[in-house]
Amino acid sequence: MGRRRQSVTIRHVAADAGVSLQTVSRVINNEPNVRPEMKERVRASIDRLGYVPSIAAQRMSGSRSYLILAINDRERTIADWQGRQGGDWVDQMLFGGMLKCAEFGYRMIFELVDTHNDHVERELRAAIAALQPDGVILTPPHSDSPLIVGLLDQQKIPFARIGSRGGAAGIALTMDDEGSARRATRHLTDLGHRRIGFIAGPPEYSLSRWRIDGWEGEMTAGGLPTAGLLVEGDFTYASGAAAARQLLGGIDPPTAIIASSDQMALATLEVARAKGLDVPGQLSIVSFDNTPVVRFTQPALTAVDQPVAEITSRAVELIIAAQRGAARPAGPIRVQGGLVPRGSTAAPAVGHD
Repeated sequence: MGRRRQSVTIRHVAADAGVSLQTVSRVINNEPNVRPEMKERVRASIDRLGYVPSIAAQRMSGSRSYLILAINDRERTIADWQGRQGGDWVDQMLFGGMLKCAEFGYRMIFELVDTHNDHVERELRAAIAALQPDGVILTPPHSDSPLIVGLLDQQKIPFARIGSRGGAAGIALTMDDEGSARRATRHLTDLGHRRIGFIAGPPEYSLSRWRIDGWEGEMTAGGLPTAGLLVEGDFTYASGAAAARQLLGGIDPPTAIIASSDQMALATLEVARAKGLDVPGQLSIVSFDNTPVVRFTQPALTAVDQPVAEITSRAVELIIAAQRGAARPAGPIRVQGGLVPRGSTAAPAVGHD
């Protein structure tokens, strides 16, 4: 039997590079005040020896845990997973967050916490006590929960609030929901639509109101009506179907509908078909999220592309910077998404405006 290969430690790297243990530690942790030539020498030794930094060793060397905790809504996330409906919010968070963490020698851990759970504080305290994260990423609706925000602020843990315009605590980041709704509405008005319905998300999400504001603002700026064209959903397929039936069942139905989630947009497409409406000939549809499923519908759905990976990556960067003493950004950080035109939008049929 061959002899077990001896593990390479930070001491081996220091000896090979001819530097102190502290210098190797600073290079591994991307800390400042290390000369470029010293960094190059240490990294060359790391590559030559095949040294892999251990989080356990890093934690022992200082007060940091090198873990970032990302928290998502348990109920909605599990429902999406069980429904297998093609949502990729979690995938995109992991994609953006894990890659950025790896650049700095960190790891990201994902936890689910119930929004309406009476024990939310106990759950969060238990996760923080067990993991001792260097920072926390909150997603809607947790990002605007006074209880959760207050708890993290009290514990002096750097935290980012995705989908929040923030306040006195935490680092606020938005995906420009109001601007995205304006761009989606403008896309339809540029095509010639004048009656544009809007299916909103639930009110416990601040971004639901921002999207309404963007649609209303663009419609008002163009002198277009909004009365009777706004219906509330809850991001689910069933709520989208009910909202679409309400909008399309009136005497003067819209020629286009913007839905605040892909599931509600898919439901709108199905309701239109059941009513014998051609999409996009008689009804144009725009969705939010741009999850993979919307590319494979017939027709493929025009969608607002939510930059989930990009905003999670940015949140990681800001948390690590805060951990190293950087000042909190003065205002909310905006990561702008885009609009992906596809086959579900076109000019309204002749005779409709």
